[in-house]
Amino acid sequence: MLKHPLRSALYVPGSNERALGKLRALAMDAVIVDLEDAVHPDAKSEARQTMVRSLASWMARKPLLAVRINPLDSEHGLQDLKAALDVKADAIVLPKVETPSAILALSDALSELDADPAIRIWAMIETPRALFNLAQIAELGHHHTARLNCFVAGTNDLMKETGVRDVAEMQPWLMQIVLTAKAGGLSVLDGVHNDFGDGVGFEAACAVARNRGFDGKTLIHPSQIEPANHIFAPDENDIAAAKTIIAAFALPENREKNVVNMEGRMVERLHLAKAEKTMAFANSIREKN
Repeated sequence: MLKHPLRSALYVPGSNERALGKLRALAMDAVIVDLEDAVHPDAKSEARQTMVRSLASWMARKPLLAVRINPLDSEHGLQDLKAALDVKADAIVLPKVETPSAILALSDALSELDADPAIRIWAMIETPRALFNLAQIAELGHHHTARLNCFVAGTNDLMKETGVRDVAEMQPWLMQIVLTAKAGGLSVLDGVHNDFGDGVGFEAACAVARNRGFDGKTLIHPSQIEPANHIFAPDENDIAAAKTIIAAFALPENREKNVVNMEGRMVERLHLAKAEKTMAFANSIREKN
C-alpha cells in the first residue's frame, strides 16, 4: 500500500493544457491525468503531446502523478503508456480491469519498456465482470512484480453498466471493493461526485466513503480538494485518542500486556496497532505539507 496519503485524487483531462498548468498550485494528494474517457477519440495523440509538454519538466512534485491510459489492447494504449513513462508517472491507471490478466499484461509491458520498478498500477473497477472477479484481481496485491497497489471505483460506469440509478444503492458493491482491496493490501479510492457545485452533498459523500473504509475520493474539480483532504484525514479527536492509547501501552506496567484498562474501557493491542496507523497517517500528511 502506498505510504503517500491518497485523500484526494483529482482527474484532469490530458488535453487541457490550461488545467495541467495549474496543478502546481493545488494541494491534492494525487493527480490523475486522463487520456481515456476525458479525451475524444480523434484527440488522443494530441492529448499525449499536451501532457508531455505540460508535465515533462514538473520535478520535485508533492502530489503523486498517475496517468489513466486507454486499454492496453486498444490502438492508443501502448502509446499512452510510453507517454506516461516520459512524464515519470508514479502510477498507471488502467481502465475497465475485469480479470487479473489485464494487470499482468500491463506489468509485463512496463517491464518490456524497462520502466522504473517503483511504478505502480491502479485498477479501475467499473464493470459487473470486475466485481465478479474482485478477489482474484486483489490477490495480485500480494505479488510485488504485478505492481498492483490501488483499486479505483468507477461508479459512473458501474451505474451505466448495471442500470442502477443511485450511488446509495451500490453500497454492497462498494463495500466489496473496499473489502477485497484491504485483503490484497491495496489502497482504495471512491468514485467521483458529479455535481461539483454541490459542496454540502460532496462533503456528505466523503464522510460516507470514509466510514465505508475508502482511503480517499476521486475528484473532478479543484474546489473538492480541500474538503476531501479534511474529511479523510484524522481529526484532532482521532489523534488525541491515538496518542492516549500509545502512551498507555508504553507504561512499564503495560508493556507486556495484551489488554489494558483505560478508565473502564478495555483496550487491546489491536487498538494500539490502529492508533499507530493513525499517527503514521497524520505524520505522512504533515510531511507532505
